[in-house]
Parts: sequence; structure tokens; C-alpha cells
Amino acid sequence: MSTEYTVTETLDVKGAGCPIPVVKTKQAIDDLAAEEVLEVVATDSGSMSDIPGWAETTAGVELLDQEETSEDGEDVYKHYVRKTEQ
Repeated sequence: MSTEYTVTETLDVKGAGCPIPVVKTKQAIDDLAAEEVLEVVATDSGSMSDIPGWAETTAGVELLDQEETSEDGEDVYKHYVRKTEQ
């Protein structure tokens, strides 16, 4: 996965369970222009498989990277998705 990208917008879906992170990611990606990058910040561990699965089966998006961090003792999952076409 590439690390050469600039985040255009951040979507905070912390506290939301499946399927909300994917639903909100799709809505946010629809509002971006081609080549813009969305950072999705989630606390649902399922997002680590749900968002890649969605990106793999959705035309016009590319999963660039994922990372797991900890903020205030809570696991946080970050996903970086690029819109590839209008």
C-alpha cells in the first residue's frame, strides 16, 4: 500500500458499529473529487476487514493504507481511501 498521499477530508466514525463505518465512508467518498483522499477514523475493529472488502468490490475507490493506533487507551483504526473516478 502506498504512503504517498495527502488527506483531503477526515471522517470520524468512532463509536459506530457495523455497518455504519462503511455506510458513512461511501457517503463521504461520493462527495469527494477524483484523486482526493478520505481518512476514516473508527473504533470498530471490524472496520479493518469491512472497509477493505467494500473498497475491493466498489468501482472508483482504492484503499491506500490502514493503521491501528491507540488514543486515550482505546484502539483506533485509520483507513485511507482514494476516490479514483468521478
